[in-house]
Amino acid sequence: MAAPNKGRRPAGGQSRPGRALALILIAMVALTGGMFWSGHTTPRLGIDLAGGTSITLKAKAEPGQESAVNETNMNTAVGIIERRVNGLGVSEAEVQTQGRENIIVNIPKGTNEKQAREQVGTTAQLYFRPVLAVAAATPEPAPTASGSTAPKPSASTSAGDKKSATPTATASTQGRVLSEALKAPNATGTPTPTPTGSASGTPKASGTPQPTPSADAATTALQQKFTTLNCLDPKARAAVGQGVKPTESTVACGEDAPGVWSKYLLGPAEVEGRDVEDAKGVLDQQRGMWIVTMDFTEAGSKKFQSITGKLSQQADPQNRFAIVLDGNVVSAPSVRQTLSASAEISGNFNQQSAQDLGNILSYGALPLTFDTQSVDTVTAALGGDQLEAGLIAGAIGLALVIIYLVVYYRGLSFIAILSLGVSALLTYVIMALLGPAIGFALNLPAVCGAIVAIGITADSFIVYFERIRDEIREGRTLRPAVERAWPRARRTILVSDFVSFLAAAVLFIVTVGKVQGFAFTLGLTTLLDVVVVFLFTKPVMTLLARTKFFGNGHKLSGLDPKSLGAKPPLRRTRRTTAPVDPKEA
Repeated sequence: MAAPNKGRRPAGGQSRPGRALALILIAMVALTGGMFWSGHTTPRLGIDLAGGTSITLKAKAEPGQESAVNETNMNTAVGIIERRVNGLGVSEAEVQTQGRENIIVNIPKGTNEKQAREQVGTTAQLYFRPVLAVAAATPEPAPTASGSTAPKPSASTSAGDKKSATPTATASTQGRVLSEALKAPNATGTPTPTPTGSASGTPKASGTPQPTPSADAATTALQQKFTTLNCLDPKARAAVGQGVKPTESTVACGEDAPGVWSKYLLGPAEVEGRDVEDAKGVLDQQRGMWIVTMDFTEAGSKKFQSITGKLSQQADPQNRFAIVLDGNVVSAPSVRQTLSASAEISGNFNQQSAQDLGNILSYGALPLTFDTQSVDTVTAALGGDQLEAGLIAGAIGLALVIIYLVVYYRGLSFIAILSLGVSALLTYVIMALLGPAIGFALNLPAVCGAIVAIGITADSFIVYFERIRDEIREGRTLRPAVERAWPRARRTILVSDFVSFLAAAVLFIVTVGKVQGFAFTLGLTTLLDVVVVFLFTKPVMTLLARTKFFGNGHKLSGLDPKSLGAKPPLRRTRRTTAPVDPKEA
C-alpha cells in the first residue's frame, strides 16, 4: 500500500491567514486615516435627516408659445437642473415634476445649498450679440414744481473690465446715439434700416432693400425703448428683453461695477449657448482675475470666427460683442482680431460667481422660463424621529442575531461578532468618505439598506460555519475541516452575494430619488461582505483552529464532535488484517 503524501495540501488549500489579515488591516487604517485627514468624520445626511430647502418652480410659456410647456420640455428641464445642482457638489438633491407645469427641487442642508438655490431656476439663455450702441444708465427725470422734468445725476461707468467705459449720455443725446448706431453697418456688414434711410456718407450696399413702414415703426419703438430704459430699476432690468427672439435686435442692461449699470442696444444673436461645448471658471494668473472660459462646438467655432472677423473691422463700440445671459449683459469685450475655437467672459467675477456661471453654461439652458412659486425650509424633526425608530429597530435586530449566534454557535459567535464589527467600521468610514467624494448622502432608505445588510453578512458566516460542522460530522478534525469546508462555502457565498448585488444594481438603475439610496447602500454592504469574509472571517477561523479551545473541540467552542453527532473514529486509521493460524488453515 502506497504511503500517503505528507506534503500534499488538503482540499481547499492551506491558506496563509497572516497576509490576508495584514491586507485588511492596512486598508482599514488607510481609510480611517483618510477620513480624519479629509475632516469629514461623519456621513453626509439627506434632506429627510438633515433638513434643507424645498423649492417649487412653475413653468411659464412665452406669448404665443403656450404649447412649449409639455412633458418633453419639463423632463429636459428636470435633467438640466439636477445636473446643475449635483455639479455644485450638493448631496442627494431631488428634482422631480409635480403635475403639468411644476418642478419640485429638494436641496439638503449643506455647503453649497445657497448656490444651488440661486441656480435651480436660472434659465441660462446665452447669446452673443453685436453691440450697436451703449450708454450709461440714468434714472427717469424727476418732476419739478412747475410740472416739467429735470434730469437727475446719472451714474458713471467703470473701465475696470472688458466693458469699455462710455461717456454718460443724457436723455437728450440718447436718441442721437441710437440713430447713429442704427445707421452704421451691423455685424453682417449690411446697413441697418432707419426711419430716415442710411446715414449721409455711409456706403450703402447695392441692392439693399429700402426700409418699409413696418421696419420704420419697429426701429422707432426700439429707439424709444432704448431712450427710456432705466437700468437702475430692478423691475425694468427683469422685464427687458422678454419675448425678444434671437433674430431680433433688442436692448439690455449690464453691470459694470457694483451698483453701476450701462444700457446696450444689441443686434440679432450671432452665436447661441447651444454652440458652447464646455465652460468653466478659472483664475487668470497674469491678470489676477477670475474669468469664465468657453470652448465651442465645431459649428459654434465657425459662427464665432465669422462674427469676430467682422467686428474686428468696426470702431468702438461696434467692435464689441455682448455676452447676454437671460437678458443681462454679463460682459461686452472688444474684438481686435478674429477668434474661433474658444472665448472668455471677464467682468466683476469672484471665484464663486465665475464657477457658478461656468457650471450653468456647461449643462445648458433650460427649455422653459420658470417662476419661483415658493421656497420652504424643511426641518429634520420628522426625519430625526424616523431615524431614531429605525436605529432602535436595527439595534433590536442586531441583538437578536447576536443572541442566536451565541446560543447556537457558542464560541464561533466570537468570530461572527468580530466580523460584523469590521464590516460596520468599513461601511461607516466609506460612507463618510463618499460624501465629499461623490456627494453621497445618508437618508432613511439608505439606513434601511444598512440594516438589511446585517442579515446578508450574518448569512455568510452561517454558511461557512455549517460547512465546517459538516466536515466534522464526517469524522475530520478541525484544521482540515476548516480548509475543506472553505471551497464549498466560498461558492455559496459568492453566488448569494452576486444575486444581492445584482438586485441592488437593477434597483439603483430603474429607480430615482431616495430609493436609490437604499439600493446604493445595499450594493456597497454586499461588496464589503465579500471583502470581510475573504480577508477576515476565513483567516481568523484558520488561526483559531490551531488553538486548543477550538482544535480539541471544547464543548463551548460550538465545534464539539459529540454535540455535532460525529461518529468515531474521528480520524481515519489504517485497517490491519489479523494473521491466519497455519494450523487452522
